[in-house]
Amino acid sequence: MSKMDKVWAALEDRDLELGPEPAVAAPNPYQHWRLTRDRHDVAWAVLDRHGSSANTLNTAVLVELDAILDRLAESQPKGLVIRSAKRSGFVAGADISEFVELKTAEGVARQIGRAHEVIDRLERLTIPTIAVIHGYALGGGLELALACHTRIAVTGASFGFPEVQLGLHPGLGGVARMTRLIDPIEAMSAMLTGRTIHDRKAKALGLVDAIVPERHVLAAVEAAVSGKLHGARSSVSNRLKESAPARNLAARQMRAQAEAKAPHAHYPAPFALIDLWEKHGGDFEAMKRAEIGSFAELLVSETSRNLVRVFFLREKMKKAAGKPPTIAHVHVIGAGAMGGDIAAWCAWKGLTVTLGDVDPKPIGGAIRRAAALYEKIGHKDGIKVRDALDRLIPDVNGEGIARADLVIEAAPEKAELKAKIYAAVEPRMKPGAVLATNTSSIPLQKLAETLQRPERFVGLHFFNPVSKMQLVEVVRHDRLDAEVEAFARGFTGLIDRLPAPAKSAPGFIVNRALTPYLAEALILMDEGVAPEVIDKAAEMFGMPVGPIELADQVGLDVALAVADSLKRDLGWAIPDAPDWLRKKVADGHLGRKTGQGLYVWRDGEAVKAKTGGPSPYLADRLVLPMLNACVAILREGVAADEDTVDGAMIFGSGFAPFRGGPMHYAHARGPAEIRARLVALAEAHGERFAPDAGWAALDETVGG
Repeated sequence: MSKMDKVWAALEDRDLELGPEPAVAAPNPYQHWRLTRDRHDVAWAVLDRHGSSANTLNTAVLVELDAILDRLAESQPKGLVIRSAKRSGFVAGADISEFVELKTAEGVARQIGRAHEVIDRLERLTIPTIAVIHGYALGGGLELALACHTRIAVTGASFGFPEVQLGLHPGLGGVARMTRLIDPIEAMSAMLTGRTIHDRKAKALGLVDAIVPERHVLAAVEAAVSGKLHGARSSVSNRLKESAPARNLAARQMRAQAEAKAPHAHYPAPFALIDLWEKHGGDFEAMKRAEIGSFAELLVSETSRNLVRVFFLREKMKKAAGKPPTIAHVHVIGAGAMGGDIAAWCAWKGLTVTLGDVDPKPIGGAIRRAAALYEKIGHKDGIKVRDALDRLIPDVNGEGIARADLVIEAAPEKAELKAKIYAAVEPRMKPGAVLATNTSSIPLQKLAETLQRPERFVGLHFFNPVSKMQLVEVVRHDRLDAEVEAFARGFTGLIDRLPAPAKSAPGFIVNRALTPYLAEALILMDEGVAPEVIDKAAEMFGMPVGPIELADQVGLDVALAVADSLKRDLGWAIPDAPDWLRKKVADGHLGRKTGQGLYVWRDGEAVKAKTGGPSPYLADRLVLPMLNACVAILREGVAADEDTVDGAMIFGSGFAPFRGGPMHYAHARGPAEIRARLVALAEAHGERFAPDAGWAALDETVGG
């Protein structure tokens, strides 16, 4: 057992500083809290939400906190400590499921107003109040902590307001308290981006008053109660930034930056937050009142409803991963861009990984990329970076194959090459090990033809870049053992990725749907439409990047190979790739990875000419073929249901999250209207737009 495992085991046994155990003669009157007093007459309110692996704030939790405050008003302890008994962290946020059923802004405002009353009451306590935070304090959890006089972070704690990802801003007084406590520009930046603030940064900002190891929590609490713990407080310069002229200037800059990243028409929450601060900054009570109404209006908006749907899709996919399997060792074959990054991510997530290739040079490149990635995501934790690099082992001779519980092949997309690799590798694998392929388009039944144990062969299709893209398609074939499929899904959860189960078919889910989208973009380009105009049309629809830029990011060689494969295997009516594209690939102009493709790339960015607004007609030519493919995927049983398709496309391709997924968008727009539009496009541009037969079976109600 590691040192950290022992710490958490002690926490679960309540051997750490969770306050004294309650007397047997006094049963706990609360379902979600435990209230005790220590020998210094300090009250400890320990949150342990019943029936949940993580603490979230809901009505029941806040009602009980209100009752606890009643008891404290009568007994007047010397101080109050608020902690979590959950191993996972402090509080993950508000329970958003409580708000889903509320249909009007007035109803939301009433409910959030009652929650405000409890949090405000906590803040008004005259005794010292201390939040002791381990793990994370997010959203409503951070708002609860901000209402305390002092915040003590246990080493490694992290903080954040991720509400913007749900189309919201903080709603429990967080905007008012955060901008009052720390530099308001820093506070607004944190809320606008939803970024995580780690312990040392939080201390530097003044968000927390102390960082201590778990063994020193009690001493820190005693210092806080006695008034000896003094943290940073709002400075004169911070107050100057809250002046009206300073707010007006900063707000203009914030709006421009927000518009560039997330247009107001698609994502109103950042702009509502900026308005809130600009109008009410410096007036604490007015901002809190305005925050309630602003939050309520956002929550009932279509954008927020769809982003909340995306949140629940993610949770559903996490649950689909099931129980994590026991994996001690992973071996990755192929140290190219995908294989090297898969190996790096697995090592970062705590697995021992050997990385093999026929050439040692790409292995060295993969290790260098891993080191750069770890420095970026390791938040200056040198020990964590060192340990991850120690787990990532170069293996030119493939010695790790015999020890691996899972072998992942990430060789180039050539069936003959993969077959040769399997013939060499499979006899060296230990009994019970699983062989997986990262193929993006080759049917697994074809790859499994020569295997000795096809039942232990599965698809694990990652997306580029591996460290950012959350999706892994778990691809099954007819001879796959159900336990191996469950193992593969569990592996995705083990490395913090979302599984999308898919039946083996050309392109699986994401590439099957993306290819007609990319192909139509190239057809438009061949017709003379500027690539910048094509990309702008997709971005105005809500895609994170346009299809031309995406093709360059994927690699023109990869995109061309996938398109050729799917055209052949599915008999698609799309035209052949233009000769000029094939020449670019032959000349080595493959996109971002070579510095030139459909765009010229500088410092990792595509160089684009300025362009005016495209016609909305272009968006339909790009997006509707994608929706048509999604319907075919469902009709053919490649994906089990619409949620799987929506989740795969959002987390694997970046499909506009505020639209709730392609199938959700199709229902919202209306299947009949989309079918009619496809018919018109087919008449104008050819058979490739012909509506799939699956449209007729779609329910006309909004999906999901």
